[in-house]
Amino acid sequence: MNLANKLTMLRVLLIPVFIVILYLDFPYNRYVAMAVYIFATLTDLADGYIARKRNLITDFGKFMDPLADKVLTCAALLWFIEVGLIPAWLVLIVILREFMVTGMRLVAATKGRVIAAGVSGKIKTLVGNLCIIAMFLPLLDWMLIICWVLIGVTTLVSGIEYFIKNRDIMKMDM
Repeated sequence: MNLANKLTMLRVLLIPVFIVILYLDFPYNRYVAMAVYIFATLTDLADGYIARKRNLITDFGKFMDPLADKVLTCAALLWFIEVGLIPAWLVLIVILREFMVTGMRLVAATKGRVIAAGVSGKIKTLVGNLCIIAMFLPLLDWMLIICWVLIGVTTLVSGIEYFIKNRDIMKMDM
């Protein structure tokens, strides 16, 4: 297993650690969980950089890397629902966008086409991660609302852009 894939596997292994820390009752568990989340997102940056720089792109990485990102993000967002920091409807929008994009990528793959992440998707990921990290901190209500708006807008814009750019994939064969 190459270094990029090892970093992806590390991120996968950090997901249950992150979740367990969130639910353990000890002082500052929230901040420890935030540190694990930050470390996990940094492994995502590192594995992508290493894979591209060293040409270590593998089927494992293509599959597991985005899956690990989605599970880590959804775990954080679902916990935020549980503790009352984000509305469930907003997390549902995020999850629906991820399922729809993944579905479109699967359809594209059956047609021999690979759809790379666009700029708006990368912005969505960056903004989402920064907002998630911020939400681990004690924020004023208006700051939380700004995070909600940023997450919602970047999710919707990137999803709409993704489907418009790739609408030909979903045309039905007659």
